[in-house]
Amino acid sequence: MALCNRVLRLKLPIQQFPNYACYQNKRTYSEKVTSMPKPVSSVETTDHLIYTHEHNALRESLRKIIDKEINPFIEKWEEAELFPAHRIFKILGSSGFLGVNKPTEYGGLGLDFSYNVAVAEELGNIRCGGIPMAIGVQSDMATPALARYGSAELKKEFLQPTIAGDKVVCLGVSEVGAGSDVASIKTKAVRKGDDYIINGGKMWTTNGTQADWMCLLANTSDGPPHRNKSLICLPMNLPGIHVTRKISKIGMKSSDTAEIFFDDVRVPCKNLIGEEGMGFTYQMLQFQEERLWGVANILTPMQTVIQETIEYTRQRKIFNQPILHNQTVHFRLAELETEVELLRSLLYRATAMYVNGSDVTKLASMAKLKAGRLARELSDSCLQFWGGMGFTSDVFVSRFYRDSRLMSIGAGADEVMLSIICKYMETLPGKK
Repeated sequence: MALCNRVLRLKLPIQQFPNYACYQNKRTYSEKVTSMPKPVSSVETTDHLIYTHEHNALRESLRKIIDKEINPFIEKWEEAELFPAHRIFKILGSSGFLGVNKPTEYGGLGLDFSYNVAVAEELGNIRCGGIPMAIGVQSDMATPALARYGSAELKKEFLQPTIAGDKVVCLGVSEVGAGSDVASIKTKAVRKGDDYIINGGKMWTTNGTQADWMCLLANTSDGPPHRNKSLICLPMNLPGIHVTRKISKIGMKSSDTAEIFFDDVRVPCKNLIGEEGMGFTYQMLQFQEERLWGVANILTPMQTVIQETIEYTRQRKIFNQPILHNQTVHFRLAELETEVELLRSLLYRATAMYVNGSDVTKLASMAKLKAGRLARELSDSCLQFWGGMGFTSDVFVSRFYRDSRLMSIGAGADEVMLSIICKYMETLPGKK
């Protein structure tokens, strides 16, 4: 019955999900499995490594929302440096896109993580980077730990309305001096009776000025840095929470990014997600999904930039011939197309392995590293071929040039990815 409700919300015929029963045993949040979803037909599996008819139906439904409710307003929201998160999230939540692999009893679709990847790819058709990032925080970055480890009471109070799009969530992890180095955060939550008293602050908080609640990572003891942190559901309307400013950024303009301070904020201890002291572990576990989601999301705009550059250089002439006819241009575009396809293959391989229950931390780190570097390389090369037009704000390539720079910084900088890869290669020097 839950699936029927979700499918009706997506306006898709139930016949498009004939194999739903097999998804119930797939890895969603806490389960490990040994097989992929059964393909709808052998024809479809020859066309795509991991997507089936169901994946494509989900993407088509999402594309209609993007074309009608989001893309026509991008320029307005970019100029305002803010988009209406509550309105857009309600539209997406009502259609099932904010809880694709979340439990059905809390409004999710209950599908496996490959569907999140498909949705992330489709969100790449939004004509800016800020809104997909904000959606990703809502659906795949601030809620995984709650869905996995939260109490039934917390899930009903926070997860269910977030999946429905009735509440906006932000993730409170990064701080000044503690971005990629999560273990160095200073915010404290001291237990006093039945409450935690929170003091400190968070930086670079996506959705921070509009959020109804925060998934907060704070130190709840003075123990070792990897075992003294906890995740807490923190309502943003509590006394002592101060959203001090909306941070001005060089890109991701539509997404609001806040600096937030906590001054003796009192929150019930029952708002603790899972076990006290396990917050760092919970946060690290979800990075596999977060990084794969980010890679999937940036693939589509990279492809868009290449295609729009081809079209522009085919029409634009210099020295009496189309710019595209210069070997340095069409050869370079061929190289970039090849790199995008290699990254896509790595993403699909890692996703398939993850759904099958494997630890893909190494592959996810490689994909994230490659995605950030390729986005920089691709946007720079293509912008060059647009000439002076590329240096304006009138074309998508210039926006992607600004927005995509965050890929090598957020969710773990390139250098962190390299350290993780070296750790798995057993080439990372040990600490003395």
